[in-house]
Amino acid sequence: MQTIELGADKRDIATKGTLRTLRVGGKIPAVVYGGKKEPASLLIDGKKLIQVLKGHGMNVLVNLKVGAGAEVVLLKDLQRDVLTHEIIHVDFQRISMTQKLDVNIPIHIKGEAPGVKMGGGIMEHILRDLRVRCLPADIPDGINLDVGALQLNQGLKVKDIVLPSGVEVLNEAEALVVNIVAPAAEEVATPATAAAGPAEPEVIAKGKKPEEGEEGAAAPAAGAKAPAAGAAKAPAAPAAKK
Repeated sequence: MQTIELGADKRDIATKGTLRTLRVGGKIPAVVYGGKKEPASLLIDGKKLIQVLKGHGMNVLVNLKVGAGAEVVLLKDLQRDVLTHEIIHVDFQRISMTQKLDVNIPIHIKGEAPGVKMGGGIMEHILRDLRVRCLPADIPDGINLDVGALQLNQGLKVKDIVLPSGVEVLNEAEALVVNIVAPAAEEVATPATAAAGPAEPEVIAKGKKPEEGEEGAAAPAAGAKAPAAGAAKAPAAPAAKK
């Protein structure tokens, strides 16, 4: 892997206001740590850092020059403003060229899957970064994954990725990276359902539920006593004799 040179200046601990002024002037606060040295606060030229990131990505090896000294570092973390997404702070890690590192490598999709182009499928890019372990000089810029042979309902897993010599993958072998799936079927309402419209809500009447056999009967007058249970009916009066 190519090593890029990047200059930096030592920075004293400053207030938020001072750091804001430095950022307006094109400088980005940074810190470098790791190895047997103490952490150091730095200032990086913002435009040069952006050029490095655009040309080489996060996994580029940087020969960081501070004053008369220099040391090989790796970009460990970038902090961005929540609203503007501009870089507001950078973390560098000192590394040894003889010790292996665990880094994330971006996965780039190449080609066009027949399952999408002719089968009408949708490509799901599930795993976008691959976790690998290797020496700093063997860190790949990225992994190219060709999907040119994938049909509908086919995919590629981590175990299908061919890595350069000296690079060990740390992800699960069966983890799905990309998948070609059929589009979800849209539910179409039948004419009968559409004409019926929404069902009316059930209305529940308030009050005491009438006893069995009383439905439709007139309510007794107020104050009238109900006949005692089991009482015999009075016999009808005899017809008058003429």
